[in-house]
Amino acid sequence: MKERERIRQQLIAAPRVVAAIVTAVREQVPAYAVLDDSRLQEVRVIAAWALDRLLHLWVTDSALTPADLRRFRGIAAARAADGRPVQAVLRAYRVAATVMTDEVAAATPPPGAPDAFALARMALTTLDTLAEEMATAYTATSEDLTADHDRALRLLLDDLIAGRHASVGALTDRAARLGRQLPDPYCLLVAESADGDGAAVTQETAVGLLGSLDGHGGAATSLATVRGSRVVLLLRALGERGLRGCAISGESPDRIAVAYRLAADALDTAPAHAHHPARVLTDGDAQVLALLGGRPATTPDQIGRLILGPLVQPGRDHLMEALTTYLDTGSANAAARRLGLHPQSLRYRLRRISDLTTRDPRDPWQRLTLDIARTIAP
Repeated sequence: MKERERIRQQLIAAPRVVAAIVTAVREQVPAYAVLDDSRLQEVRVIAAWALDRLLHLWVTDSALTPADLRRFRGIAAARAADGRPVQAVLRAYRVAATVMTDEVAAATPPPGAPDAFALARMALTTLDTLAEEMATAYTATSEDLTADHDRALRLLLDDLIAGRHASVGALTDRAARLGRQLPDPYCLLVAESADGDGAAVTQETAVGLLGSLDGHGGAATSLATVRGSRVVLLLRALGERGLRGCAISGESPDRIAVAYRLAADALDTAPAHAHHPARVLTDGDAQVLALLGGRPATTPDQIGRLILGPLVQPGRDHLMEALTTYLDTGSANAAARRLGLHPQSLRYRLRRISDLTTRDPRDPWQRLTLDIARTIAP
């Protein structure tokens, strides 16, 4: 027992052991690779506690206590609530146990054969007990959450925009259990009060807005939640507008968290004149704002495609020429003179540009986005 205690003290005193466990878990379990710093800190705390308890069981030839089991059940319940799959959780413990046994074997001097066999037996027995206890607690919590249907749907979107998921497949299965099909393609809308005053909103407000906006099978596909003073809606398509918000539809389903951050940052940084009652900000506006803020989230040619869209397609060179000349001269009359057109012909082309891009070159903010896109695009 003295040799086991000596090794236990070595491992507990070395911060690198917990760091090695967390690193291995992140590398081998995808659900943990996407966790943010606050969640990783929770993983470190749990890893340190579990390491101490497992080594204590080895030193004393004992088994998990009722208090240990309650804590592990609580951890499983928390993972069910935040959407981390139980399979990923149990795999994380298996990975941690492997790192622990490797560290014990690497101790100086290493344990003898009887102690090594005792460690392996303890690890297998403990993991078997954990699998049963944690799976039971996870299932019970999942069933409770599913029973509270509205809360479960909100938690699903909360997890999506926070990036707490193992895979698109796992999310699809989770949504299916709640009677939802994740929209693909989707539109993620982040909206706030019309004057941007930071007034509080409620989940009821979000759900009400969802019903008024989504006329595309919303009962089966749409989700709503609240983030501070803003509502967040996941839709198949955006219907009626009249909002102050930002709608992102160009990101893949596994990047909904990226879409949320892009939209939220756009609302944080957009000048007042960028908002228009008939038009929410879109992917293009958000990418331009990220570029202006020194946080470019995509390439110049992608910004060009998002803003200019159909104007870069073959056969529309005359429209790009009209836009470029209008932006260079600052007026329709001056652009018409430079191109040798009647002013009405130039204005017709500007209206056509507005129809194709949903951006009016005469609007100050939309003119700026068009000017940036035509400047930086190849």
